[in-house]
Amino acid sequence: MTGEIMTRKRFAGLIAGALMLSGSAIAQQSAKDPFEGFNRAMFAVNEGLDTVAVKPIAQAYDFVAPLPVRAGVGDFFGNIADVRNVLNNALQGKLADAGTDLGRLLINFLRQELEAVGIFGLFDVASELGLEKHDEDFGQTLAVWGWQDSSFLFWPLVGPRTVRDTGGLIVDVYTDPTWYTLDKSVATRNSLVALRFVDVRASLLPSDKVVDEAALDKYAYVRDAYLQRRRSQIFDGSPPRLEDVLD
Repeated sequence: MTGEIMTRKRFAGLIAGALMLSGSAIAQQSAKDPFEGFNRAMFAVNEGLDTVAVKPIAQAYDFVAPLPVRAGVGDFFGNIADVRNVLNNALQGKLADAGTDLGRLLINFLRQELEAVGIFGLFDVASELGLEKHDEDFGQTLAVWGWQDSSFLFWPLVGPRTVRDTGGLIVDVYTDPTWYTLDKSVATRNSLVALRFVDVRASLLPSDKVVDEAALDKYAYVRDAYLQRRRSQIFDGSPPRLEDVLD
């Protein structure tokens, strides 16, 4: 009987420990995703839009456009993003990186350089010359300024964000040259925005099957992957270890 009682106590202890760990995990998840009900609803809307319209258009673009064209489109918008990178690296105090990004702009877009080594920004000549490309946005700048913890949000078409990154996205839009075309043509601007959106979605097509097969809960998979990636971006690929944060 004594052995049976001890076994029951040990089992009860294991159950209690598991419940504590589970409660801690749920608390952590609630802290980073307090709007989960809203987010899951928006995720479902986005999945519907993607299935009906966005993904088929991206697949058609991927099928019709030759690889050199898709690469050129990607380089074009990547070069435009260097304007955002210059601004945010400067705001974060990373002046050396801002200088590199400015150099990339001068090489890829100045008229005399275009005539010599590139065609209207369709090639990333700066990378070939060894100038490292960065990926900075105002959401990361806000995190560097101190707003590191932010609740998760999911928006249809826009995709995963946080409250902080949603605000940062608004600033990024207003500092994006795509929205200020030279001829001030609304049609041209909207065409460029649509092309970039479709090009980005097409670049994600290979990952669709991986996510569908790997995720028991696709929403949670996307959320956790986004938050992990953003943390890595904020710390330039070297986030502090959890034990260091706790210390």
